Amino acid sequence: MALPKPDELLQNVNLNRTPSQHWMDIKTEFKPGTYCYAVEPQVMKDLGLPNLGSWQPHDEKWPLPENWKEIVRDAIKTRMERFRSFKLFMDICVRCGACADKCHFFLGTGDPKNMPVLRAELIRSIIKGEFSTFAKLFGRFAGARPLTEDVIKEWFFYFYQCTECRRCSVFCPYGIDTAEVTIIMREILHELGIAIDWAMKPVRFSHFIGNHIGIQPHTMKEIIEYLVADIEEITGVKIEVPFNKKGAEILFVPPSGDYFADPGIYNFMGYLILFHHLGLDYTISTYASESGNFGFFNKLELAKKLHAKIYEEAKRLKVKWILGGECGHMWRVWHQYHNTWYGPVNFLEVPKSPITGTVFEHAKDNKIIHICEFTADLIAHNKIKLDPSRNDHVIVTYHDSCNPARAMGFFEEPRFILKHVCNNFVEMPENTIREKTFCCGSGSGLNTDEYMEMRMRGGFPRANAVEYVHKKYGVNHLACICAIDRAVFPALMNYWVPGVDVCGVHELVGNAIVLDGEKERTTDLRYRPLKGKEEEV
Repeated sequence: MALPKPDELLQNVNLNRTPSQHWMDIKTEFKPGTYCYAVEPQVMKDLGLPNLGSWQPHDEKWPLPENWKEIVRDAIKTRMERFRSFKLFMDICVRCGACADKCHFFLGTGDPKNMPVLRAELIRSIIKGEFSTFAKLFGRFAGARPLTEDVIKEWFFYFYQCTECRRCSVFCPYGIDTAEVTIIMREILHELGIAIDWAMKPVRFSHFIGNHIGIQPHTMKEIIEYLVADIEEITGVKIEVPFNKKGAEILFVPPSGDYFADPGIYNFMGYLILFHHLGLDYTISTYASESGNFGFFNKLELAKKLHAKIYEEAKRLKVKWILGGECGHMWRVWHQYHNTWYGPVNFLEVPKSPITGTVFEHAKDNKIIHICEFTADLIAHNKIKLDPSRNDHVIVTYHDSCNPARAMGFFEEPRFILKHVCNNFVEMPENTIREKTFCCGSGSGLNTDEYMEMRMRGGFPRANAVEYVHKKYGVNHLACICAIDRAVFPALMNYWVPGVDVCGVHELVGNAIVLDGEKERTTDLRYRPLKGKEEEV
């Protein structure tokens, strides 16, 4: 499906327009570009989940099981009893609307059902209609409605128009976590066999192979060897990468997007250059080869399984602690769910930098730190030889990736690094960064091509802030520490802000590091000429 031109896409978006009908009377319309394709039945079978066979959301009649209402009621009841937070969120919302204009999908579509307050009402109204005697008697006047097939379609449509970014919860006076509501609603849909293809295939691949794209161990090794060859051509230094090395001090777990996709591959080259420069005793596993957790987008039990896989590999390889790459949702799962699922890990050591001696006490339970923490600590102790002028062709701004920033308060380390490896760093407007950062518009498994119109709509608020610094300061690079951001931002920038490239923080670190024995560098890791070296190249 061809996308409308940028100046046409938002023409009919009116955030102040009152719908002509009550929201309960407006039926969901599946137009191309506004929904994701249904999951293949074999994927659900492989994961031990129900499936509906072959179907698509635009089908007039969905092949729901005969007892689908009973399944949904039981699923809701189970989660209301199991998750105290879910029950609380359903009870305490006062419909103040503070969240309404904070959602990037509402800003990009103008659809009231994309306001977090109304998106939650899609399930709250059914809880009232099915479990409250008072609400059953008074119906719509009490905010209740019956459970119908149209409701299931509506749930599918709108709970896959939430990227679980949690920007709305920053502004909610009660701290309602819409991401938790979305995850639970997707779980309930799973009970019927309803899911989207691009969110579930990565779970299957991660579960059976080790990474979300299904790259086999030998292929991963070959790809990384190609990147090593590029590093040698650019720097003159040959790097050895240790795979599946038993007894190494550190297990490094990158997001798979950083070793197979542009622009993540340049970020991976930056990791390798850094580790070689330090003489770090580390290993990369070809079996637990994904720091991202795609189960988290869909079902908490699936997230728990994928999370455990990395620790089993750490145990097998007999490492001391784990270093995570530039990944977003990895960070929230590890630091906000790990202890609930497993408690402290007792077979690993508290992470301690072998270079600076810094002990990362906040990781004493889960034994993992983020590579930006690690690198910021190195720079603070003057342990890396850097030449920031090698990034003088870059004017960079920084996108706070939702999960590390909003969920973890992870604000300063990436900025500290960027300011030391680049001479030209610019912040976007204050109300669009840090805990108020806008989402990429494609997270939580929505970064699929058939969803491109919604991705461009949802990503517009982020792109709008980038356009501001692009026009005012000449910003030509958007840096981020999330593999999904690096995967989806190029399309978003090409659509809304042509002329802005996307990169990871450690790509710029790799450009700036001065390696022992290197030849004179004339290009960056993308083979682009450094400033002043254009004629030589």
